Amino acid sequence: MSLRLMALAILAMAPCAFAQTPSLPAVLTLDDAIGRVALTHPDLRLVQSRRQVLDADLQAAGLRPPLSVGADVSNVLGTGSYSGARRAELTVTLASVLERGGKLDARRTLAQANLDTLAPQREILRLDLLAETARRYLAVTGTLRQREIAEEDIAQRRRAVAAAQRRLEAGASPESSLLTAQAALAQAELDRDRAIQAEQSARIQLAALWNDREATFATVSGDPLTLPALADFRQLAELIERTPELAALAGDARVREAQLSLARSDAKANVQWQVGVRSLSETDDVALVGGFSMPLGTATRAAPDIRAAEARLAATPVERTAMMIRLSSTLAAAHGTYSTARLEVGRLGAEVLPALARAERAADQAWQRGAISYLEWSQLQSQRVQARSRQLSAALQAQNALIEIQRLTGQSALADVTTTP
Repeated sequence: MSLRLMALAILAMAPCAFAQTPSLPAVLTLDDAIGRVALTHPDLRLVQSRRQVLDADLQAAGLRPPLSVGADVSNVLGTGSYSGARRAELTVTLASVLERGGKLDARRTLAQANLDTLAPQREILRLDLLAETARRYLAVTGTLRQREIAEEDIAQRRRAVAAAQRRLEAGASPESSLLTAQAALAQAELDRDRAIQAEQSARIQLAALWNDREATFATVSGDPLTLPALADFRQLAELIERTPELAALAGDARVREAQLSLARSDAKANVQWQVGVRSLSETDDVALVGGFSMPLGTATRAAPDIRAAEARLAATPVERTAMMIRLSSTLAAAHGTYSTARLEVGRLGAEVLPALARAERAADQAWQRGAISYLEWSQLQSQRVQARSRQLSAALQAQNALIEIQRLTGQSALADVTTTP
């Protein structure tokens, strides 16, 4: 299942985050794990909280300067001719600020640009979370395969111990052969126990993504040795252009443009105005009053902020180029890793392992007849187990590379016609 399809699944299920979480099936699939994470992981709900904050910022950015009502009383409680209230004056005013330079539109544009950056950031978060879920799920499947290899090795070693016991009783081989076979069996059992412990740890780490302290599922599905053909590198490189990381950087560029516009608008001074009515107690007359003020030197004070905003905006193309190089380099490395590991898995499965299996059966018969030593037979057994472990290690490496490719592109990285090695 591609990460793009998994992202759509999360989009569909995320609104149900507060619904009752269903119980896990006995055999957990990757889709089940992703759905569980989508229902429970708090990072996905934090995105909605962040949007509410940015919506409030946008609403606040559209507010105009407030009107102010004031009152002023003068010529009261004085001495001489100003004693009493005969010459008192009462002035009631209405004042505000007239914004110049397009400050209101600049604030709105900046708030909207910050809101627009939320979508690619949310997509990056989701893809990262999906990739982490896939990695932990892969770790569980890998430990199950390691356990299978160890169980097969134990079965072989037990047959070797039984055969060595019979040959020792018949006087056809020394006791050292039996002791060596028993030691090899103990090592195989240790490998199995280590795989069991690793499986338990991997299961708990996977369950931790949906905040479970215990893994309630019995097992997982999926075969890490199934490696489909990968799309051509050039096709994948074209998908990089639509990656959420570049979309987020484009959103940052729009934010920087809005910040520059706002800084330039600050170069024009605002006009503070007021109008009012003055009441003259001495003559019982009423007069209109008005006034305005404007700060000086605003262009000089705004110049440093304008230069800083221009520098940040000018750095955007350089940052985009640097990010493209990083993304392309990571994609190339992951593509090469997948292709190489897939070739290794296929060759080991088609050529090496069958040949070693035939050689082991022949060595088994030869040792039973006393034609070869136990050491030669044991070495063939070890080579087959090592080859299977090497195949599994290469398969896990390829699967991790595929997860990284899908995280980078946000889409399926498989070829149109898929084959398995």
